[in-house]
Amino acid sequence: MARDYYDILGVDRGAPLADIKKAYRGLSKKLHPDKNKDDKDAEKQFQEVNEAYEVLSDEKKRQQYDQFGSAGSGAGGQGGFDFSGFQNGGGFGDIFETFFGRGAGGQRTARNERGHDQEVHLTIDFAEAVSGARKNISIDSIIKCDKCEGSGASSGSKLVSCSECGGTGQVTRTTQSFFGVIQQNTVCPSCRGSGKVPEEKCKQCSGEGRINGKQKLTVDIPAGIQDGQTLRLTGKGTAGRQGATSGDLYLLISVRSDPRFRREGDDVRAVAQVSVLDAILGTQIKVPTVHGDVSLKIPAGTQSHQVFRVKGKGMPVLSSSRHGDHYVTVEVEIPKKLSRKEKDLLEEWKRLQ
Repeated sequence: MARDYYDILGVDRGAPLADIKKAYRGLSKKLHPDKNKDDKDAEKQFQEVNEAYEVLSDEKKRQQYDQFGSAGSGAGGQGGFDFSGFQNGGGFGDIFETFFGRGAGGQRTARNERGHDQEVHLTIDFAEAVSGARKNISIDSIIKCDKCEGSGASSGSKLVSCSECGGTGQVTRTTQSFFGVIQQNTVCPSCRGSGKVPEEKCKQCSGEGRINGKQKLTVDIPAGIQDGQTLRLTGKGTAGRQGATSGDLYLLISVRSDPRFRREGDDVRAVAQVSVLDAILGTQIKVPTVHGDVSLKIPAGTQSHQVFRVKGKGMPVLSSSRHGDHYVTVEVEIPKKLSRKEKDLLEEWKRLQ
């Protein structure tokens, strides 16, 4: 009987995806062929770890494995059948699909082992969110093997038809169910559904066509991006097995704050302080915006916390030529200390009122 995938990764059956990823990273580094040359057991374990991760990191595959996998699967100990997996939908249609397969003649299509999607956090400055930026990043990932160019076959070798499945990518498994003995076509464990295996495995990647490594990328950050937004880079996730399509890379953007500004959508808010006399008599002040300093007229009689709008001086609107507005809240400064002459003048003004 095949080993249980959860046992292979050393996690509980109800383990969250984060724990599964952590266990996989640790084991793949420990068992990688580069660290265990000529160790066939380590090579076999490395393949088992990769196979287990491929299933348990995919929500749909994991759900199916939990229902019908090698641990606690459909066939009961006394030849009966466990219906618990069908209590919340599907019914007999799912039962027949599980045993007889999805395609004609009960055959399942071969798996295209696409690489996994990745999520990476990237922090940028507030000014970079205004103007946009080009960032060079380096991330830990699973990359295409440079020795075999992703094929999995050593130099001078090639991919040949899998001898275990005859190139179909499927093998027949006999299952005991309440229908009796049923033959089910499943993914071939040797070629993992591709129908091809390396004539001679690449020693660097053990025939996987991918290795753990660093991926270096140049990323264009669009002007106007907001804190918490995500950029999707198609095909920049982990490499697929033996040349299959790579996953996608998701960049979660964090924007550092700027003490001068507070962003509200595409608008920017700031505070400007003016003296009592300037608020009373009016003045012209210079205020900073995300596009540089601008001149702002403060009319006579301006009240504290009065808000002025500077049109078109806010954040760029993402994927457009438009801009938000800049709002300035005026705070009137009340002096804490006055000279004798200043006090006399204010007293005189008070009497005039």
